[in-house]
Amino acid sequence: MKKVVVLGGGTGQSTLLKGLKLFPIDISAVVSVSDDGVSSGRLREEFNIMAVGDIRRVIVALSETEPLFEELLNYSFCTTSDLNGHKVGNLLLTALCNITGNMQEGIETIGKVLKIKGKVLPVTLDSPVLIGKMVDGTIVRGEHNITQSKKDILDVYYEKEVKANPKVIEEIGKADLILLSMGSLYTSIIPDLLSPEIISAIDKSKAKIMYIANMMTQPGETDGFKVSDHIKVLNRYLGEKKISVVIANTGEIPDEVAKKYATEEQKDPVIFDRENLGNVEVITKDYVTVVQNVIRYKPNKLALDIYGYLLEQGE
Repeated sequence: MKKVVVLGGGTGQSTLLKGLKLFPIDISAVVSVSDDGVSSGRLREEFNIMAVGDIRRVIVALSETEPLFEELLNYSFCTTSDLNGHKVGNLLLTALCNITGNMQEGIETIGKVLKIKGKVLPVTLDSPVLIGKMVDGTIVRGEHNITQSKKDILDVYYEKEVKANPKVIEEIGKADLILLSMGSLYTSIIPDLLSPEIISAIDKSKAKIMYIANMMTQPGETDGFKVSDHIKVLNRYLGEKKISVVIANTGEIPDEVAKKYATEEQKDPVIFDRENLGNVEVITKDYVTVVQNVIRYKPNKLALDIYGYLLEQGE
């Protein structure tokens, strides 16, 4: 069975994993844990743990249990008490971390109950603080504040040196393909590439690096970015081994949805500029689906093309 390591965070990574779990693939999902907003931020501050929100999303995405469990883990309390805004899954992960003394063990415990397909690995077992250096020289502390600043980002790094989760290094060493998922470039994907240990493991790996390009830009992070701009930034954080394969959407985004994104969120479609990609191998199709006015990749179609690529590499 082919082994894939997926680096990312947020809804982009979980969307990708929902498709990949349908195929005979050995999946290891490496999750960024620097989020400090809303429920995750409050739990981090109170219990001195890593962010659990993206971990919860990935566990749900890989789960093979009843849909009710997905609804349960994602349930958010709406109350006047301290529970307000907390999601059940975040609280469960926090409790399991306290019980087992280790977030990785907590994840594995809940993973057995929910019968998840694959491994869910925090990129680090530390509680990292992400720092953003903006183009205007401003230094912004914390992932939530970086996202909210809406200023153009020049660089991101951790406030203190962060040690990679040893299991992440181990899984990268066994990978047949390393996937950089779609998602927030500077606050979901790059945080997984800020450890020298991980970059060294990627360089030593036999696996190629595949990037699934975002469909929409993000204010402050990728304003005006084309596919090639995303790749250039990611390659800047990678080591000797660079992105060699990219999957990009060439389908049309409905006009009314595109206008809504532009006016309400200041987001625009990411242009696929094949002429600027050089020797990067390209896989393109119409991957667009719109769910409740939200633009997403079609997870099954995307996963099928990734699985097909893996089989071709094995021939």
